[in-house]
Amino acid sequence: MLAFTWVPTYDASRVITPTVKVIKFGDGYEQRQGTGINRQPRKYSLTFKRAKAEIDLIDAFLAARGAVEAFNYTHHGQSIGVFVCREWTRTDIARGVDGLSATFEEVYE
Repeated sequence: MLAFTWVPTYDASRVITPTVKVIKFGDGYEQRQGTGINRQPRKYSLTFKRAKAEIDLIDAFLAARGAVEAFNYTHHGQSIGVFVCREWTRTDIARGVDGLSATFEEVYE
């Protein structure tokens, strides 16, 4: 499996959304139950600001995976994981400098 090795320019935000089944009863009561063995997938919002040529490489890496093929990613201070990128945005910042914002979602295969 290929690895995404570029380091984000800015601190990334990490979102963890546990997978939980919720059954709602009357008067506001509810019952919650965790689903599966991998119940807390990570999601990172990453931002890169680099020379246009390097952003071209990041963009090409993500486009080649096409939100179908997963890749390894290790965020600073965290354990390695398997991720997909379903959405990224590229911006023209200045002459020869581009930006790219991407959301990496942890998956289990």
